[in-house]
Amino acid sequence: MAKQPEPPCTLVRFQATDGVELSGLLYEPRRRADAVVAFVHGTGGASIFESSRTNLLAHELVRRGLAFFPFNNRGAHLIRRLSARKGRETTSVDGGMAHERIRDCVFDLDGAARLLRHRGYRRLYLAGHSTGANKVAVYDHYKPRNPYRRYILLGGGDDSGLFYANHGPRRFAAALAKARERIRERRGHELARLPLPAMPMSWRSLYDMINPDGDYSVFPFLEVMRGIRLSRRPRFRYLKAIRKPTLVLYGENDAYCYDDVPGCVAALVEALGAKPNFEYAILAGADHGFKGKERELGGFLAAWCLTSS
Repeated sequence: MAKQPEPPCTLVRFQATDGVELSGLLYEPRRRADAVVAFVHGTGGASIFESSRTNLLAHELVRRGLAFFPFNNRGAHLIRRLSARKGRETTSVDGGMAHERIRDCVFDLDGAARLLRHRGYRRLYLAGHSTGANKVAVYDHYKPRNPYRRYILLGGGDDSGLFYANHGPRRFAAALAKARERIRERRGHELARLPLPAMPMSWRSLYDMINPDGDYSVFPFLEVMRGIRLSRRPRFRYLKAIRKPTLVLYGENDAYCYDDVPGCVAALVEALGAKPNFEYAILAGADHGFKGKERELGGFLAAWCLTSS
């Protein structure tokens, strides 16, 4: 087995703009660069520190002259405690997937941008994988005037639709109703005590994830492809509002695209219509995590960023 590259990097601690302390890895080319790709991981217990993809992407980007900054956002891991600073005081707050709300990504991504600009980077690109792609769209919705020049959406997910498809309409409706009830009772921070979901989540975070009218619902593929109406709000509304150049990329064998990646991409193209700022691609032979295709992915992303510079 060929040895995987281990490019040098710096462990960086920084604060989200609401004071939550986060960590990331900054990979920099030998020759000073002013362009950097910030990378937002997905949910489900993800961490850039445990992912083999991190070094592989870094190797391809750095050798082409781009810096790379993957970091753990507040939704990393399943359950964790995070430190948050407010003035001179430091407190402990709930973190991890079990307690995250997707709109809090605005604080994390603004904090990452502030760090990178402080370090001298002027051309900032923002890439998100899986739920990280959803976060990029949510971030743009709440903060359309932000320091990032371009977006890369990798394998964006339909969490609400997948929950519906996996558990059926009755359980889907019951989970939504129970979550709403717990939130009204001010018990949204408690962990859900249902056979659903498979991983620990608070009622508040569960509702945030599966609510078809909520912030998570960036890629409502199930509704379009199966003719099911779950949401009342316009579909793909966050993506339609994006004005910055954006690359949408899926793996050919993405398991979370209802066994029809071309169909999902086609639904997205049709929904967005003539948006000259959007580009679409499917990476042959790649799964949702781009396993075994990381170097090809890194080269593709670097070429897209550098061509657009």
